[in-house]
Amino acid sequence: MYDYHHLHHVKEQSRSKKTLWITLLLTAFFTVVEIVGGLLSNSLALLSDSAHMISDVIALGLSMTAIYLASRPPNAQFTFGYLRFEIIASFLNGLALAVIAIGIFIEGGRRFIEPQTIDFKLMLVIASIGFMVNLTLTLVLSRSMKEEENLNIQSALWHFIGDLLSSAGVIVSAVVIYFTGLQWVDPLVSMLIGGIIFAGGVKILKESYLILMESVPDRFNLDEIRSAIGNVEGVEDVHEMHLWAVSSDHYSLTAHVFVDEKVQPFCIILAINETLKEKFGIEHSTIQTEHATIHPHGDYGREFLRSKEDGQSFS
Repeated sequence: MYDYHHLHHVKEQSRSKKTLWITLLLTAFFTVVEIVGGLLSNSLALLSDSAHMISDVIALGLSMTAIYLASRPPNAQFTFGYLRFEIIASFLNGLALAVIAIGIFIEGGRRFIEPQTIDFKLMLVIASIGFMVNLTLTLVLSRSMKEEENLNIQSALWHFIGDLLSSAGVIVSAVVIYFTGLQWVDPLVSMLIGGIIFAGGVKILKESYLILMESVPDRFNLDEIRSAIGNVEGVEDVHEMHLWAVSSDHYSLTAHVFVDEKVQPFCIILAINETLKEKFGIEHSTIQTEHATIHPHGDYGREFLRSKEDGQSFS
């Protein structure tokens, strides 16, 4: 290794790899079955479900790539390793879901205007098989999520929750068409499926977007962390603090602190690192110790020194 990192910027997720391989193979096989069945039965609901399955295959392929890249160590160019690709893959997955949903809405509207004849028996058989396959895969992914936190697994799980509801919707659609002859139920169900797909896509897009924008993760309260650092002996002020997620469970924090020159700075840094790890689970932190007369930070430092001389609190 070209450099030493006290925190390994890699993910070894054997459970996630095994889960995704099983899911990918089953999904690819059933996608072909659904496409053929959708074309033969002329069911938009079934075709919309197969389109969603195609997005699942793409999503799972991206997820597999992300997991294998995440296991590669950092180098001179990618000092955080390849962890961030997990988030890029999740963003693309969410975007694919949203685009597919819009396509389903458009085709559903067209079929409301021009109803199509549907082979409900074939539609029902394939949808029933799809329901069982999607139920199995949803359970497998749910168990994997409990063991290893991974936004890619979460996005794949949303895909299959959508698939599960889609299959159930297609079954209901086939039964209603059989008993009532109302062909417009098929595009109606497909548009409901599209709504579910779109909601899942937006959720994944939002989560991955926030990580890509290096926003503070929802699980952390920045003021609470600043207060905890400020309570460390020798720390007089905390500023220039940044907290972000490199990946779904890898967090980094940087901060500047004005310190009491009578306290050993190495001891202050050690205490801050221990506080961050024990109270907040943040293991990767970079702390810069400063003295306001040497590193004043312009007006900020002058205000700090003035308040210190006056015996007032500074915040």
